[in-house]
Amino acid sequence: MPGPLTIHMFPCLFDNYGFLVHSEETGETAAIDTPDGGEIEKQCQEQGWTLTHILNTHHHPDHVGGNAHLIQVCNPVVIGHEKDKARIPGLTRGVNDGEEFEFAGHAIKVIETPGHTIGHIIYHIPSAKAAFVGDTLFVMGCGRLFEGTAAQMHESLSAIAHLPDETQLYCAHEYTLSNGKFALTVEPENADLQAYMEKAKSLREAGIPTVPTTVAQEKLINPFIRAGSSERLGEIRTAKDNF
Repeated sequence: MPGPLTIHMFPCLFDNYGFLVHSEETGETAAIDTPDGGEIEKQCQEQGWTLTHILNTHHHPDHVGGNAHLIQVCNPVVIGHEKDKARIPGLTRGVNDGEEFEFAGHAIKVIETPGHTIGHIIYHIPSAKAAFVGDTLFVMGCGRLFEGTAAQMHESLSAIAHLPDETQLYCAHEYTLSNGKFALTVEPENADLQAYMEKAKSLREAGIPTVPTTVAQEKLINPFIRAGSSERLGEIRTAKDNF
């Protein structure tokens, strides 16, 4: 059995989170997206780690903006969706839905989750009970439909909801309180949602992240996962866009 993975999370930019996944056994370190190349370099230095991989979820600048800097500094392997090879700087390995690759002896499964963008993918590490979901899912929310459709987002969120309940979902932004305010307009009688909002307010007041969330939790409180149909998800997303 490979040694355990350490997940190091840190805030960067305005409301992004950066993630480093490290194996003490092999010394390999992966950045999930690169919102801020300088901050990722600094975090690696503080931990005493050397960046060996970048795993990009999609092509937006706050997810690939640090690729060029980090490639210059440490020349990592850059993995992203094959169909986004023209939009992800320095891509060295294109992957597709259902593919699996190895990182430090651990299997990482690629799940295509279009909706926010056409080429969005998430990375599921079953051995770590973790999935890095980019901008597909947020606590009590989902990404805006910039390139995809409500039907695609519905299918993408369903794929996440079918992961094991205990899976920790690492979303890329701290949008929880604003998402929660909207979610309560969709499901004002949802007691789980009401209780979680009080907890989230306390966490944020204390400066504590609400990320990661879990599959089990999101199935109780996320109106987009709970929508039941792509038509209903589309209605809720439109309402959120105008909230």
